[in-house]
Amino acid sequence: MSVPREEPDDRAAFGQKPVVSVGHIDGERPTNTFDRQRVVYCMYVRDAKNRDEVWLLKHIEAMELDETAFRSRDYVIAMDEQTGDRAGFGRIRVHKTGDNEEVCELTSIGVLKSWRGQGVGAHVVERLVTTARDKGFSLGYALTSEPDYLAQFGFGRVSPAKLSTVLQDRLREKQGTVDPGAVPQRIDTTRFRMPSRLREAFKSARVDDDPEEPPENPEDFGIDPNDATYKYDTG
Repeated sequence: MSVPREEPDDRAAFGQKPVVSVGHIDGERPTNTFDRQRVVYCMYVRDAKNRDEVWLLKHIEAMELDETAFRSRDYVIAMDEQTGDRAGFGRIRVHKTGDNEEVCELTSIGVLKSWRGQGVGAHVVERLVTTARDKGFSLGYALTSEPDYLAQFGFGRVSPAKLSTVLQDRLREKQGTVDPGAVPQRIDTTRFRMPSRLREAFKSARVDDDPEEPPENPEDFGIDPNDATYKYDTG
């Protein structure tokens, strides 16, 4: 559901309606306009399409995320509606268990560097949890080395021994490849919570064309700061 937020605007002094910006995640187009029906665009999250495949694979590889059994239709993508820029993504992967049942894993969640810190990842996670719930899953699982990040949304730790065999195998696979520190987490899909600061940040998220780089230090140049000698043989 869209949540309108009025922005200060000089047009009100001339009898014109102020601009209204809307943050939404359901893929619907905002309907708020003023003057010549100019639409004020915003961020939203949609299901991935076939045309997103190349972009997804590129950034999954760049972020060293899991691309096992890749299918673009398993993903959702956060979008800037005004520019058409893709900002982040995540995947639902459904596994068959030995009892011929299914379990739902939320995985391969990534946000482009220039969009981080603006609630993009939070809304990708929200869409994944909502999709899992709509597919009939009461629980969603994540195998990740970032448990504190997911905990703010209602995820909790679960013992590996309590996982289904297929998720235990997945956990060992991730620990041995893309995420050595991965631990299992679980969420009741009806109990997702979004921190208000992240909801507000997403409403006005914008690409940062010059994201801050970590400060350089002597070791970046092969210098040992303890004795100011070169750590590497440069010939």
